[in-house]
Amino acid sequence: MFDIGWSELLVIAVVAIVVVGPKELPKLMRSFGFYAGKLRRAAAEFRRQFDDAMREAELEEVKHAIESVRTEARALDDKAPLDRPLMVEGPKTPSPKPAAKTPRKRAASKAKTEAKTAAKRAKSGAEPAR
Repeated sequence: MFDIGWSELLVIAVVAIVVVGPKELPKLMRSFGFYAGKLRRAAAEFRRQFDDAMREAELEEVKHAIESVRTEARALDDKAPLDRPLMVEGPKTPSPKPAAKTPRKRAASKAKTEAKTAAKRAKSGAEPAR
């Protein structure tokens, strides 16, 4: 919010001690803290009221959209009862893909395949491929 470093705070403290005096400084700081807290509470209350108003406006907008969909659906289907909820088909989920093989699994699979091929060749009497 405010970009105030330690050097600026030191300058402000020195000016406050010179202007106000060391005896009155604790009282001034206490009243400053009191009003800063009051300001923070007012800002938090304003933010909460604003968020509530936005949430309520969004809720009203969603209710209106749902009601318009229902009226359109009932206009298409005259036999639909008014108290029955409108059933909409949900999104289709894709089937899960098989997990990818890791390099170690690939090497083991390749070794198995080569061993099977070599066994078939040995059984049939063919020469091994190079």
